[in-house]
Amino acid sequence: MTRILTLTLNPAIDRTVTLDRLVPGEVHRARAVRDDAGGKGINVASCLADWGIPVTAAGVLGAGNAAAFEALFSAKGIADRCVCVAGETRTNLKLVDPAGTTDVNLPGLALDPATLRAVRAVLAEEAGPDTLAVLAGSLPVGAEAGLYAELTAELKARGARVLLDVSGPPLAAALSAGILPDIVKPNRHELEEWAGRPLPALADVVEAARDLNRRGIPLVAVSLGAEGAVFVRGAEALHALAPAVDVASTVGAGDALVAGLVAGVFADLSLADTARLALAFAAGKLTRAGANLPGRGEVEAVATTIEVRVLPTR
Repeated sequence: MTRILTLTLNPAIDRTVTLDRLVPGEVHRARAVRDDAGGKGINVASCLADWGIPVTAAGVLGAGNAAAFEALFSAKGIADRCVCVAGETRTNLKLVDPAGTTDVNLPGLALDPATLRAVRAVLAEEAGPDTLAVLAGSLPVGAEAGLYAELTAELKARGARVLLDVSGPPLAAALSAGILPDIVKPNRHELEEWAGRPLPALADVVEAARDLNRRGIPLVAVSLGAEGAVFVRGAEALHALAPAVDVASTVGAGDALVAGLVAGVFADLSLADTARLALAFAAGKLTRAGANLPGRGEVEAVATTIEVRVLPTR
């Protein structure tokens, strides 16, 4: 049975502040505020736990406010293999008004060599041939851009499969490495940065994803926001359309899509059913604050409504 391991090297407490309207330079009175222990890999773990899949969360937490993460892990039955260090995990601000969500991401704890050695020791203990490891999120201060490429190679040397959801130089380094992840989940902009060209049409997105396939990455999922997502594996190229939902919060929606992708791989579903589940996870999360899913039946019902179209390949 596949074991799921997530890694979050730069976690955050997401503080969501709801406003009537965000006006730059003005004083605002918040309508509501809530804090959610998060970070991309932790959000993935949270959604997988809601779905009923056992999951282990690894990463680095500041001891000063680790209680928020420990409470989440305890409430959802997530196995905690995080390394605690002195200081506090960063707090990211999410300013929500009718126009959307404005993110203010703060710098996190620095990653020193001793902490990195401790993280690597955890991964060595947890990863094996039955493991799917999710490496997600930004790198903290002190980490080299090639760290995810190095961790991918180390995990795959232990027989694990690796899903990578990162951006910028860490993504570029991982995609140019000699040992590649098994699954990547860029958004359109991240894929454009890697391809070095605009990708305005779905056919352009598919061709760039095919380029990653040809490099040696078997499964590529490209998130397109309100347009849904493209999934490319083998001879298949699919476009899953996002369903219409009443949005409570967009925080963690992309991470929920990754969790649905993992759940589909975990269950060995077809690519079409995996795409439906990934979009259903994201849609379900949009109806909830924080990285939380509604009940399994509700998610499954949404999945049955999601249209999946076969895309031509060049």
